[in-house]
Amino acid sequence: MMLFNQRFRSYLGSAILCTIIVGCAGDPLQSGLDPFAPRVFKEGSTVMPLNPPNKSTLQPFYVSQTTVFKFAIDLDSILIGADGVTRYTVVIINPSGGQQAQYEGIRCDSYQARIYGNYDNTGWKENPLSSWKAIQSATPNRYQAALAQGALCNIDIQEKNIEDILKSLNSRGFTGGFKPTNSMGEFL
Repeated sequence: MMLFNQRFRSYLGSAILCTIIVGCAGDPLQSGLDPFAPRVFKEGSTVMPLNPPNKSTLQPFYVSQTTVFKFAIDLDSILIGADGVTRYTVVIINPSGGQQAQYEGIRCDSYQARIYGNYDNTGWKENPLSSWKAIQSATPNRYQAALAQGALCNIDIQEKNIEDILKSLNSRGFTGGFKPTNSMGEFL
């Protein structure tokens, strides 16, 4: 009988210990440990560039047939952020030759863009009202969509390899979107 009581207490103690351990683990959906739960975006700090766009590293890129503006990205300014934001300097040239430079970021996961600031003759000016906005794909001046689709994003994932981005921005291969295919799904 004594042996039975010792085993019973041992089993009971083990059962209680297992119950406590399982209870501490909790529901992964409530504890935030669920690997399939949506992640909350936390943007890293953004520092405005120190220099104006470098004319020798400006790479023009195609946007659309209907745009009247010309666009170029400063290849030296591209930063692939650990926070999921790819930051870059873009130069926009109007039909009369006037230029505007902007420091921007693109999030591939949410297909959003943000303008951090503009460059004028005195230097970079931070935009205090800057916020994330949806990238517009159906407008003539869809340069952010062209950059996201043509070089900075791999569908909805940030492109992490700078060499692949630079290859994609090559003016002979850059399409500013998805490459056209024939009816068989083969790339033209």
